[in-house]
Amino acid sequence: MARPRTVTDEAILDAAMNLMYREGPDALTFAAVGRAVGLSPATLVQRYATKETFLRAAMLRGWDQLDDLTAELDRTAAVNPDGAVDMLVAMIPEGMSDAENAMGLAILREDMRDPVLRARGSAWRKALAAALGRRLTGDSAKMEQLGLMLASQWQGAQLWWGFEQDGPPGEVIGRELRDWCVTVLGR
Repeated sequence: MARPRTVTDEAILDAAMNLMYREGPDALTFAAVGRAVGLSPATLVQRYATKETFLRAAMLRGWDQLDDLTAELDRTAAVNPDGAVDMLVAMIPEGMSDAENAMGLAILREDMRDPVLRARGSAWRKALAAALGRRLTGDSAKMEQLGLMLASQWQGAQLWWGFEQDGPPGEVIGRELRDWCVTVLGR
């Protein structure tokens, strides 16, 4: 008879993601996560078998959470340009240190290296573009393009904020996105 699990997979995978944000994907080991959740490395190996499987499981949990957040924001945000900006600002992690925000780029590298994770990113891109596009125009021929353009502006604004760090990220990036809406949409 198998022993009951004392630590959920979700708690383990969340600890793995937290470790990666603090120290980078290369720091992800069974021992490091085991220490964080109070399990032996052998127990984690039994659940995930390889570091690659463990990393992918943690990253897929992150994608699941981002998909859920995107769907919730799509259901609740106003259907206008301000609602589009509000959606994107709400996706900026709160309470992360500058170093943790910067480590997001190293984590993104893992998404691009793994075909399963890359496919999740591609699917999210389409969902996000559709959600944003509906808020930016009533012209169905332009919805996807405008949604992608605003999403790209958001990604770039986050990158540039990382260099400048001239105020709270949500405030600075939100202002830049609103400026984009005025410039591109005229509102």
